[in-house]
Amino acid sequence: MLSFQVYQNGQVPETLDLSGAYLIGSDDVPLRAELAYRKGMITCKKRSAGPAGLVILWPVDGVGEVMVETVRLMERDRPYILELELARGRLMHISKKLEEWGLIDYEGTADMMAAVADARSTLVEALKADAPADAAVLGNKALSKAVVASETLSQFHAQVFLERRRQANNFRRMVFGCRIDLDDSVELAPKYLTESCDFVTVPICWREIEPNEQSFNWRPLDAWVEALHKLRIPMKGSALLSFKDTNVPDWLYFWEHDFDAIRDLAFEHIRRVINRYGQYIQMWDVISGIHATNCFTFNFEQLIELTRMASALTKQVAPKSVAILELVAPWGEYYARNQRTIPPQLYAEMAVQSGVNFDAFGLQFHLGAAADGCYVRDMFKISSLIDDFAKTGKTIHVTGVQAPSHAGEGEKRGGYWRAPWSEAVQAEWASRFLEVALSKTFVDSVSWYGLSDHAAHPIPYGGLLNSGLAPKDVYRTICEFRRTVNPAAGKA
Repeated sequence: MLSFQVYQNGQVPETLDLSGAYLIGSDDVPLRAELAYRKGMITCKKRSAGPAGLVILWPVDGVGEVMVETVRLMERDRPYILELELARGRLMHISKKLEEWGLIDYEGTADMMAAVADARSTLVEALKADAPADAAVLGNKALSKAVVASETLSQFHAQVFLERRRQANNFRRMVFGCRIDLDDSVELAPKYLTESCDFVTVPICWREIEPNEQSFNWRPLDAWVEALHKLRIPMKGSALLSFKDTNVPDWLYFWEHDFDAIRDLAFEHIRRVINRYGQYIQMWDVISGIHATNCFTFNFEQLIELTRMASALTKQVAPKSVAILELVAPWGEYYARNQRTIPPQLYAEMAVQSGVNFDAFGLQFHLGAAADGCYVRDMFKISSLIDDFAKTGKTIHVTGVQAPSHAGEGEKRGGYWRAPWSEAVQAEWASRFLEVALSKTFVDSVSWYGLSDHAAHPIPYGGLLNSGLAPKDVYRTICEFRRTVNPAAGKA
C-alpha cells in the first residue's frame, strides 16, 4: 500500500481535509484510488499497479495554500514522509523545466539558482534527520523554498519572453477578451468592455435558446450581439455544443439512449446558431468540456465523433472562422473520480490524431473554489501545464480565466495564492497570470470569464466588476496590461 506520514509544524494533525487530493501516475494521468486519513497517516488504495504520486492542497509558506505533488513512488510496507516527498517532487520538476526553458546558466538567474540549491540543501538535511517529525519540519522548509524559487523562475521566464514578444509585436489583433452573461446589462458594454477588451465572448446555451423542442428564445442573445456589433467589438461564441447538464435542454433527455438522434439534433442546433450569427462572430468554441462533463455518458468513440461533427460543420458553414476545442479542468483530476470521463491530454491528443478539423485548443483556468479543476495552483504549475498542451502543435487560447476577489463566508476552502483572497490579491494574481500566458508565443488570447459578480460564475466573486457594477482592482489591472501590449487599446 502507498501511505504517507503527515506532520504539521512537527505535530500530527487530528484531521486533514483530503477532498481535493488524488493520485497521479508516471504519465501524469490521474489514478482512481481510495484516500483516507487516520492518526497521522494518509493511506492510498490504488486500483492500478505502478508508481504513483499524491497531489494535495497544502499550505506553503510564502506562496499560499496550493496544490502540490510528490514524486512518483512505489508501494512499500512503511509510510513515506509526506513533506519530504512533496519537496522532492517540486525540485525534480524544477530541474526538468530549467532545461526545457533554457535557463541553466542564463544571464540574471544566479540568485534563483542559488535559491534552488538552498532548497536542495535543506532537503538533504531533512533526509538526514533522525526523527520523522524533524524530517517533516525540514521537508516543509525545503518545499517552501522550492515552490518560492519555482514561482520566481516562472516569473523571470515570463517577463523575459513577454518583453521579446512585445518588441517583436508578435500579438494578434484580438488578445484580451471577457465573457459576458446574458443577464448582464447591455448598457455595460460601452462603459466597460470597450476599454478592457479586444473581443467579447457571448454564451451560446442550447438550454436557453431552445427551452422546448422547436420553440426558440433568441432575444437575450440577439440584444447582446446587436449591441456589440454596433460598438464594433469582435465576438466569440461559446460553446456551440456542451453536454454539461446546465447547457442541455430537458427535452433532449427523451433521446438519451439514441446517440444518432442526439447527434442529428446537435448538428441542426449548431447549423442554426452559425447561420444566425456567423456574420457577426469570428471565433467559436465549437465544443466544450465533453471530456469532463458528459450528462449522457457517451463513450470515447461517440465523443470523438461529436467533436469531429461539430468542428467539420463549423468549418463548412463558417470557413473563415476560428474553430476552438475547449478543455476544462485541464489537470484532469475529475478522471480520478469518474471512469466515464477522459483525461484532457488524451482527449486533445486523440482530436489531433483523428484528423478533426479545428484551429486551436482552449484552456479554462477557474481557480479558488473547492471543486475538481478549481483548486489553486501556483504560477510555475500553470506555466508548465500550458507548455504541455502546446506539445500538440496547436495554438492555445485561454478561453476562461477567473480567480475570486474574496472567499465567501463559510465556504469550503479551495486554496489561495500568497494571501487570503481580496481585490488586491485577485488583481496581482491576474497580472502574474497574464505575464505567464502571454509570454508564450503559441498563446493567442486570454479571456476573463465573467464581467460582473452580479452573474453566477464557476468562481464566486470572480468578476471584473463587483455586484454593484463598480470596477474592481482586477479590471484596472487588465486595462493597464492591455495598453502595454497595444498602446492604442481602449482609445476612441
